[in-house]
Amino acid sequence: MNSFEQKKMELEFRTFANRHFERPSDCRNADQIRFYVQELCQKISDYENRFSQAPAYAYVLLAQYNLAHNQLVHKEFVSSYC
Repeated sequence: MNSFEQKKMELEFRTFANRHFERPSDCRNADQIRFYVQELCQKISDYENRFSQAPAYAYVLLAQYNLAHNQLVHKEFVSSYC
């Protein structure tokens, strides 16, 4: 895959993510974040099957969702048990 195709794939994914995903910091609950993580993992898998690689931004977005999920779970844990 040449650099033009990589840029095209990256742009396609960013456009898709901006349309279909909410920012991780705007998510209200853990179920919503889990839904987005599942959709994102499916999209990454699709890219890996089609192109043998996924856009780097997909992994960055996945890390952001995981961070938001961990923070939300920690906050719920502290409010429940402390």
